[in-house]
This record gives sequence, structure tokens and C-alpha cells, in this order.
Amino acid sequence: MEIICNQQLLLGAINTVLKAVSSKTSYPILECILIETDNDDIRLTANDNDFCIETVIEGTVNRAGKIALNARMLSDLVRKLPADDVIITTDERFQTTIVCGKAKFTLHGDPGDEFPKPLPYDNENPVVISQFTLKEIIRQTIFSISDNESQRIMTGEYLEINGNHLRLTALDGYRISIRNVELRGNYEPKNAIVPGKVMNEIGKILGGDMDKDVKICFDERNIILEMDKTTVHSRLIDGRYYAVDTMINAACETKVTVNKRELIDCIDRASLFVKESEKKPVILEILDSYIMISINTQIGSMNEEILSERDGHDLKIGFTPKFLLDILRVIDDENVTLYMNNSKNPCFLRASDDSYIYMLLPVNIGSH
Repeated sequence: MEIICNQQLLLGAINTVLKAVSSKTSYPILECILIETDNDDIRLTANDNDFCIETVIEGTVNRAGKIALNARMLSDLVRKLPADDVIITTDERFQTTIVCGKAKFTLHGDPGDEFPKPLPYDNENPVVISQFTLKEIIRQTIFSISDNESQRIMTGEYLEINGNHLRLTALDGYRISIRNVELRGNYEPKNAIVPGKVMNEIGKILGGDMDKDVKICFDERNIILEMDKTTVHSRLIDGRYYAVDTMINAACETKVTVNKRELIDCIDRASLFVKESEKKPVILEILDSYIMISINTQIGSMNEEILSERDGHDLKIGFTPKFLLDILRVIDDENVTLYMNNSKNPCFLRASDDSYIYMLLPVNIGSH
């Protein structure tokens, strides 16, 4: 194989696929990136057998072929090359020569035929959504997944398609994040639990352009997303997702509407008084025309009022500051509405059209 490509394009492609390189494996080939020719293009692939990323870049193919190179070495080497054309040549012994400017390197590679390729899939009827929309709804939900592998279902996001509606849900036992969006087409009902690691990487890969689409294909065990010149393959998480609808349909007696920016800034200031090892709640006292926000820790205390509009009765409730801020920071509305019953029942933040729904469990405020 002999190919020529731009160093910046090559580095970008390596960075895109790198997250699918296996870090814990007894198979050295899974620690590699496959470089192969695809007609006049150059394809890079990383695959840990559960998660695979392929991306294509433009270049010159003088001689077709394929080679698997250690991902970390390749990444570190290409990152330090000058911004010039890179010439990659392999021989029959899988020795790989990389030339850029006046620099020349030799790496030992592995046969490309030994590298695991993703399984073929049916892309006849993909679900189509804009890159911008998918990137946004991942950003607005991903923080609610759990990192506790003993509760594997919670480490994924639940993707549901029904007609022209898509819903993305994440939960971690303390909060629930839901985004509902409308699709341009109508589709048969489908659902999948996608690993959170995969969704996080998809969010990073997506360009976020309104005029560019993502094609999503499902089967019983896998999900495939095609975007620009990059394709992501992932195994799904087996199991039945939680009955979220039963958790978010509770009636609430108190409703308070407040300026989102003011609430964020106030809780941010309160967070200054919380040590990482401490689990002190920020307390919201909902009164007739304002919210009194307070915190009391070993460092000090704070009390601050912000104007609000309330329907219902007075209420005093506590939250983990970070969890509340995570939700507030991904809501794009100028004002937010909180729905509550009492200091022990969940609080809901939801749009009037249910385009977003967030549930947050309160913290026992005791004698705070």
C-alpha cells in the first residue's frame, strides 16, 4: 500500500476513531487502527468488538492495500508531524514507512485482514435526523446516565422512535432527563438502549449542522449511525428499560417560574460553600413572589432572594447543587418552571410542550 494524505486530515481521522480502540484486551490487533484504501479514498477504522468507528478522508492512493498500526503510537507520531503531506508505504512484511517533510519513520504493522470488520447491516430504511438536533438532545440528557456498571441499564440512553417522534431518556437513580423531538418522516416503532460511552462519542463527532443529517439504523443487537464520512457501529445494552412514564406523570401542587440565568448564578454562588467531600444541599424556599436560596456549610453560609412567580403553597426543598445546575445549564429557555409537591417528592422541570422533561429527587434538609 502507498497513500499520500494531509497531516491535519489524517490526525483528525485518527482522533475520530481513537475512542473505539480497546484499552483492555488480550488481542493486540484491537489496540490498532486499520488504514485501508477505499477506491480513491482512505478509510480508518477502530473496533473493540462492541464499538466501532470508521471514517474516510481524501488522499492519493498510489497502491491499494491495508495495514493495522498500533493506535497510540500512530496517534502520537502523526500529532508531532509538521503540517505537510504524509506518505505511508507498506511492504509485504507489513513494515510501514511514514514520511513527512524530512522526517522518516518505520513502524511494524499487522496484517489488515486480521482486523475485525463490523458486521454488514441493512440501511434501506434509516431514521433520519439533523446533526444539530441529535447533538443537542445528547448534550441535554447525557449527564444523567449512571457510571455504575452493576446497574448496566442505567449506563445507557434509551432511544425510542414512534411515528414522527423521537424520545431520548437517561436516568441515574437521582434524576431523569428526557428530550422529545419531532422527525421529518414517519417510522415504525423502534427502541434501543445505547451505551452512554457511545452516545457521548457520537455527540463529539457530530458537526452540529442543521443542513446535514444523521442516518440511524437498528437491528435487535446493534445500532449504526452514518454521518458525513463517519460511521459508528455499537452493540446495544440488553434488557428492559425502566417504566419512566409512571415516574413523570405525578400531579404537582406548587408551580414556580423563575429566570433561568438568575437561578443558575445564584446556585453557582451557593456552590462555592460546598467542599467536594461534603454533601450539603442548597435550599430553595418557595414564597409568594420570590425564592429564598440558602446554604450553610463549614466554610460559611449564604442567603439570596430572586424574584419568581408562584402558583400553589409555600414550600421548602433541598437539592444537590451540581445536579440542579446540570439540568438548568442545558435548558435553552429564558425562564424555567419547577413543579413540586413537598420537600420529599421529586421536582420536575418541564417545557409547556413537553419537549424536555427533567426529574430531580430532593435531598433531606432535616434541620438545615
